[in-house]
Amino acid sequence: MADVRSKTERVFTNYLCYKVDPLWRRLPKSERDVGAKEFREVVQGFMGKVATRSYLTTGFREDLDFFLWTLSKEAEPIQDLAVEISKTGLGKYLNMTYSYFAMMRESPYVKDHLNPAGSELGPCKYLVVYPFVKAREWYHMSFDARQGMMNEHIKVGHEFPAIRINTAYSFGLDDQDFVVAFDTNSLAEFQDLVMRLRETEASQYTVRDTPMIVGVTKTIDDILASLGG
Repeated sequence: MADVRSKTERVFTNYLCYKVDPLWRRLPKSERDVGAKEFREVVQGFMGKVATRSYLTTGFREDLDFFLWTLSKEAEPIQDLAVEISKTGLGKYLNMTYSYFAMMRESPYVKDHLNPAGSELGPCKYLVVYPFVKAREWYHMSFDARQGMMNEHIKVGHEFPAIRINTAYSFGLDDQDFVVAFDTNSLAEFQDLVMRLRETEASQYTVRDTPMIVGVTKTIDDILASLGG
């Protein structure tokens, strides 16, 4: 995934989550091969407009098999990608179970908040994604009060420097307030981070932070192979 963001630029993002119809695996191999080829060509054909990473979730959740993390400077190319995927032979057997639309932008609480999705380190082994909603009482507090609680929250995050957070803002775009995604090479370490964050003062203002989606970084070819494509 190329880095399409600067520190001040706002970039659209979406997590397109798919569940495969069991009928797909019962199709003749020749038909699956054509459908998989069409899917691959669509995703590759949008690479110049939509930066995309792919993740396998099969076995971790019952309601999805894989998801695509997309980034674009405009909203429409992400929509166009989803539309074209649905037209492929594989797409006819895909159910989009979740779609989290948001915008990458600077945090009001910390400078240099954006972690480049296309950093020189590349993607980690896992990406953990979830929508996030805060109570309205949070926004009714003064900024200084919120900043104080966020300082504690940020301090805990700094105890886990190997975990990279990507926060996107969904206000006015989708049902949640934020979508957060954590790049990590250790799910055990990520669990330790989440348990520590539960103890912070700011966590009492969390209304919802589910579903929690754990994906393993895979190429499109790897995902197609796992689906029998």
